[in-house]
Amino acid sequence: MSLDHLWVFLISAAPISELRGGIPTGLFGYDLTWYSVFLVSLLGNLLPIPFLLLFLDPLSRLLSRIEIFDRILKWLFERTRRRGRNVERYEGLGLMLFVAVPLPATGAWTGALVAFLLGMEFKRAFVSIALGVLIAGVIVTSVCLAGWQAYLWLK
Repeated sequence: MSLDHLWVFLISAAPISELRGGIPTGLFGYDLTWYSVFLVSLLGNLLPIPFLLLFLDPLSRLLSRIEIFDRILKWLFERTRRRGRNVERYEGLGLMLFVAVPLPATGAWTGALVAFLLGMEFKRAFVSIALGVLIAGVIVTSVCLAGWQAYLWLK
């Protein structure tokens, strides 16, 4: 694995960019093969999820003891609850679709937060998030490659 692949992995593991940032960076910034970028981004995006699912509860309890963090957590949880209403209705399938749609404020990190807030069991939450990440990876990779082909064709 090259240093470029490591950067794609780290970008994909980060909470805001996730694989929606890692895939275009790998394809266009580092000119890596689509299949290596897809795999590395997928693994990077999934790496933090088990830890989030296991440690969000104890971490939120610890941080809520500090007033500023308590306010931030309440705001974040309320915002996530509003976004997670459809997920709550369809549970695992809803969580998978929520994570799969590659839009801002969706993705594996937010999906893990939604799963935590809804009290989903670890295995069901992880499988739903993993399938959502896989679908999002296919969508982002396809859009990037299609856009690149259109650019080359119009050039």
